[in-house]
Amino acid sequence: MSRASALVAAGSLLLVPLLFHGCEQPEVTPAAEAPSLTPVLSVKELMEHIVDPTADWIFDAAVVDVSEKGTVETLPLTDEDWTRVERGALILAESANLLKMPRAMVPPGDKSLSQEPGGPELTPAEIEARVRKDPALWAKHADGLREAAIDSLKIIKARDAQGLFDVGDKIDKACESCHLEYWYPGDKKAVLEDQKKRVTFDKLKK
Repeated sequence: MSRASALVAAGSLLLVPLLFHGCEQPEVTPAAEAPSLTPVLSVKELMEHIVDPTADWIFDAAVVDVSEKGTVETLPLTDEDWTRVERGALILAESANLLKMPRAMVPPGDKSLSQEPGGPELTPAEIEARVRKDPALWAKHADGLREAAIDSLKIIKARDAQGLFDVGDKIDKACESCHLEYWYPGDKKAVLEDQKKRVTFDKLKK
């Protein structure tokens, strides 16, 4: 072997560890742990203080009041009116995510904690048992509320005042379907029959 060939071979051997060293993967550090979430409200408080009031911002935006004095229709007219409805829809949509967070059904000391099973309404323990048995169904109802709220946002951005009546009905049905599953399931049959009658009546009017 010539001296030149020997130098090339030696150089190649020196490069091997350098090349492998260059291909080493950087040290992987453990990912930061996700921040813990600590719910402040129970499901009951979330419904009473956030979901129900903000849903009313949508329900009350488009109202037809029929009385002896005649028919009065209330609709959002100003930018301020529409902003209020939009805020309600946004908060309602986000509330669906809050409902998916594990939390107590009622606050400590709530009177319903002393309820006995078998009443017209489920006890907090019975509701919680249903949620734990099928968490996917609970999430599905929460998603239904979110979808209805997002649909209302489309109506709001289009400034479609008449469309608020339909989307308000959709939000109401999303809420009612959840209540019939977890709050007062004993009324489910009667409510479903009433809904069928209303659908039939609406078709006849058209």
